[in-house]
Amino acid sequence: MASLKDKVAILGVAQTKFGENLSMSYEDMAIQSTTGALEDAGLTFKDIQAVFLGTFAPEYTGGRGKSGASFTDVFGLRDYPVTRVTNYCATGTEAFRTAAFSVASGQYDIVLALGVEKMRDVASRDSLVRQVAMQGHPLWGKGITAPGMFAMHATRYMATYGFEYDDFKKILAQVAVKNHYHGSLNPLAHFTKEIGIDNVLSAPYVCRPLGLFDCCPTTDGSAAVLVTRTEIARKMKDKFVVLKGMGLNVGCGDKVFFDSRDDLLNFRATQGAAKQAYEQAGIKDPFKEIDLAEVHDCFTITEILNYEDLGFAKPGDGWKLIAEKRTYLNADITVNPSGGLKSCGHPIGATGLRMITEVTQHLLGRAGKRQVNNAKLGLVHNLGGAGSVAAVIVFGLPE
Repeated sequence: MASLKDKVAILGVAQTKFGENLSMSYEDMAIQSTTGALEDAGLTFKDIQAVFLGTFAPEYTGGRGKSGASFTDVFGLRDYPVTRVTNYCATGTEAFRTAAFSVASGQYDIVLALGVEKMRDVASRDSLVRQVAMQGHPLWGKGITAPGMFAMHATRYMATYGFEYDDFKKILAQVAVKNHYHGSLNPLAHFTKEIGIDNVLSAPYVCRPLGLFDCCPTTDGSAAVLVTRTEIARKMKDKFVVLKGMGLNVGCGDKVFFDSRDDLLNFRATQGAAKQAYEQAGIKDPFKEIDLAEVHDCFTITEILNYEDLGFAKPGDGWKLIAEKRTYLNADITVNPSGGLKSCGHPIGATGLRMITEVTQHLLGRAGKRQVNNAKLGLVHNLGGAGSVAAVIVFGLPE
């Protein structure tokens, strides 16, 4: 497989505040993140040659984000090549991947990867869960929820590795406590307050063993990343971030729980995407070589499984990393210094690009109170569907 290592660079990044942005429209958020990324890069709209727009659920916003025309309307621009992309919860990283390929091919010099999602303006009866239930298969789609799906992973992990229920609940709770601590250092996160173990353990259940604080919130937000070739970036900036390795894997279809190969102890898509990215980046020992990772912690159990699927721990040992606090800020490997989905929330189309923005800030030494010391190599991991699709991207500084 051909590698784009050191061939693609990031010129500018920005994101909106993630949260209940009830005073901001879809267009408002797109404008804020895009203009922020342009300001960061020292560019104007005229410098952008193409746009890849990531929006997963346009039905939430009256069809805005259903096609590239939504961007054209927002900015009053005409005759631009604007493509809307979507790939479940990996929509944001898919927008970046497509942008990276477009500049690496030489088709364009500077492109925008933009993620926007407005999820808090709809009633629960119109939510993503209802969409699945009403439009999905008449049998397997009824009653299915994301917490219900990921709770099965938690119970299988607990049973397979011999945990007592109360002990495992405390381990899951430590993931939430860590990510809320990191989120308290991030003014752009949805939740910016620390929580304690007792807060997590006493919270109401959503789907046993996952309680309220084990689940990420639905959120509004936007993030934007300007992408170019490295030789162009060298002429424009003294310091910038480059792509080291990139992988995408669709490990199974939508009906993952009907797949006889699935033991609920890992996500094959993450393992496959990580293998591709590591081979391109030349990474042999990810736990020792990677300084920080933004991983898809939609639920606390997911982060533990991510540790194992990304090669940070052996199968069955991922829980030890959080129990021993080895993934806290400036510990052995900093995981989710932004606060992750757990604190930032998950506006689906924007999450992957928010992760890329976060890693970029750390590699450039601009992350403020949550800065990872001497960060040289950062990873982004985006998981989609019920674990059916995953993207893993590694970033670093140019050689």
